[in-house]
Amino acid sequence: MWWRKAREAIFPKRAEQAAERVFHDAVGGLTDVADYLRYDPVPAFWRELRHYSWAKLRADAYAAVMIAIVTIPQAIGFALVVGLPVQAVLATAIVGAAVCSFFSTSHHLVFGPTNTISIILAGALLTVSDVPLTALQKVLVVGFMMGTIQLASGFFKLGNLTHFISRTVIVAYGTAVGILIGVGQIGNLLGLGRAADVSLPGTVRHVLSSVIRFDLNPMTAGVGIASLLLMILIRRVKPGWPEGILVLGLFGVMSVSYNLAASHVPMVKDAGEVAGQMPLFVGFPTNEAGLELVPQLASVALAAAILGMLETISISKSMAARSGQKINANQELVAMGAGNIAATAFGAMPGSSSFVRSAVSYEAGGKTQAASIISSVIVLAIVSFSATSLNYIPIAAIAAYLILVALRLINLEQIRITRRSTRSDAVVFWVTLAAALFLQLDTAVYVGIGVSLALFLRKASAPSLVEYGFNEIGQLAELENKRQRRNSAISIVHVEGELFFGAADLFQEQVRYLADDDQIKVVILRMKNARHLDATSVLSLLQLHDYLERSKRHLLISGINEEVERVLERSGALQRIGKDNVFPAESNLTMSTKRALLRASYLLQQSPTGGGEKSEVRIFYDRKREKVEGAAPSLRSDDVRPSDYSI
Repeated sequence: MWWRKAREAIFPKRAEQAAERVFHDAVGGLTDVADYLRYDPVPAFWRELRHYSWAKLRADAYAAVMIAIVTIPQAIGFALVVGLPVQAVLATAIVGAAVCSFFSTSHHLVFGPTNTISIILAGALLTVSDVPLTALQKVLVVGFMMGTIQLASGFFKLGNLTHFISRTVIVAYGTAVGILIGVGQIGNLLGLGRAADVSLPGTVRHVLSSVIRFDLNPMTAGVGIASLLLMILIRRVKPGWPEGILVLGLFGVMSVSYNLAASHVPMVKDAGEVAGQMPLFVGFPTNEAGLELVPQLASVALAAAILGMLETISISKSMAARSGQKINANQELVAMGAGNIAATAFGAMPGSSSFVRSAVSYEAGGKTQAASIISSVIVLAIVSFSATSLNYIPIAAIAAYLILVALRLINLEQIRITRRSTRSDAVVFWVTLAAALFLQLDTAVYVGIGVSLALFLRKASAPSLVEYGFNEIGQLAELENKRQRRNSAISIVHVEGELFFGAADLFQEQVRYLADDDQIKVVILRMKNARHLDATSVLSLLQLHDYLERSKRHLLISGINEEVERVLERSGALQRIGKDNVFPAESNLTMSTKRALLRASYLLQQSPTGGGEKSEVRIFYDRKREKVEGAAPSLRSDDVRPSDYSI
């Protein structure tokens, strides 16, 4: 392939041995310093130097070239999406990417401008359009808050909290971002101009009305459509070729050769001229004007930070699964936070981890974080020495490239899975998608997370009890004919699962419903598999106890584990219910229930209506849990024979 020949041309084998000797001498001094420091939280890349080699450098340098080739057209396109100067977005791929890679534990994670962050920033700028600051100044405030949130999340080990955000939310959000970017670039593709209403409905109305009236620039539309078709053709015929850089370079040359600007074809310089200068330190946006924007942009910054963390952890784990590397999720958040803060200090827009560029790093054979760092140097060199050539790339060609990028964000396979897995997933997908398309993007994130958690809590807080009894052959089985139910003085209710606040009241109501039978004198809650008792559950348990006590009946609890016993004791519930009525689990799994049944027998004998008779036993199981676990409606190892429950 052509890139292998290019790699061999850049690094001839005859120079490899000499270069490796020089390289080892240079790295040796750095590793000595690292060993001297013996400080574990040093940047992760610093530790990589201890085992670095010339072979790794050669592989990383080649991967860096490929990353830079992909980065430049993406950065120009994202500048167009957000409405920022191109150099402010390129600086993200220079400063932010280098700093993030320096602290990252992932060998292939590449930081920089991304689809998600770009579309969120574009929406945020609309909400504060009346503030008399430049778009870049507003974006820097968001970036500084994002970096601070992400850095703090990494330091306080909050990376694992992202696991509680449904993947369905991310799939729906990514789909919406793809739709918004694609639809938003149709105007640039055809030369229609910008719609007055930049919402999705407003953009669609503007495009349709303009096309119907033929209110467009034919030359611009020709450049855009030709670029789109050529990129599709290259990807079909030569899928390994960087179609973006090839087509943008081709039309950049054509715009100069044929003076497309004279035909009123918009160029990059019309959106913001790229100057050949290095990113300079401009400080943090902590002045009075920046601080006044914090309350208005805090929600956007939090949503962008959460999505950035999700992207980073997801991408780093995906790359690690392919490479076999171990990563530290919290360290990745620290790296991304440091990257965003550094980018802000150099006047660059915030960024996130890019799946496309990370995949390029892996596929191109990158070995360490040095690939991303070297890529930043290459982008800096291009910006410094060839910046003027970027100014003559037609915006319509960039729009064509962004439309293809947007289409790749819409993963039909993932959409099919999330829509068909469960009804809850389908609801979360459609609600999040609709919120992202028609509301603010940061609002859509919170809506999606809220709906997914609400549906989960609804499932977790809906206990279902089914009555069991002893059949003719002496085995415990579900009663097929409810009319054959016998009255009994003792009811055993098996409690399983999470008894947190969401399930407490419903659990109490169902047990009270079962206990409404006047024949039942003793209710035994068998809580061997109950977990995570909280204050709400304890209060519900005490209310059940008081309800039974007022009707001259009794509540017994058996099989509780140490955690549940500790909660009952510390809350005072153990004293209220009575220690004689609570039976902790024992090594013999049936013993606590046997002791509870003996206690129930004693209480019935003391009762004026007990009569001292042998009592029938009714046992209730959770129907849903039996189905989920795939267990047959029969006894477990601790519920085998009726004799275990005889009184």
